[in-house]
Amino acid sequence: METTLVLLKPSCVQRQLIGEIVNRFERRGLQVAGMKMMQLDDNILREHYAHLVDRPFFPALAQSMKASPVVAMALRGVEAVAVVRGMTGYTNGRKADPGTIRGDYAMSNQQNIVHASDSPENAKIELERFFRPEEIFEYNHALLSFLYATDER
Repeated sequence: METTLVLLKPSCVQRQLIGEIVNRFERRGLQVAGMKMMQLDDNILREHYAHLVDRPFFPALAQSMKASPVVAMALRGVEAVAVVRGMTGYTNGRKADPGTIRGDYAMSNQQNIVHASDSPENAKIELERFFRPEEIFEYNHALLSFLYATDER
């Protein structure tokens, strides 16, 4: 099983889509292993978006990510990173396919509802950035045998 990070961005929180988006992940079969609401600050944003800090749009990105709290989630499942990335869709909501989260709820490149880790390696780093070890739970997923074949788990 793989665990990945998802952030429900201020565009999700302000539009009152938290339950809708969490529901989509759960209905797909992903297990919520951790979830919390938090207010991001400049320090965590500079670390999380270190690859974008020098870009001219970074101040606007940081401001939008501080517009309200975000919901950080640790989602677990077989190939969770790829499954979540497929569900979220293309970064720019205008270009995202209908049926994806961004394709159904976003019209912007920046105000695009969710952040999702892009690789298992980055998921590990990002989970450690947003969660303490005791905030991510291991528990029996009662429907596991109905989600995966025995040899997939």
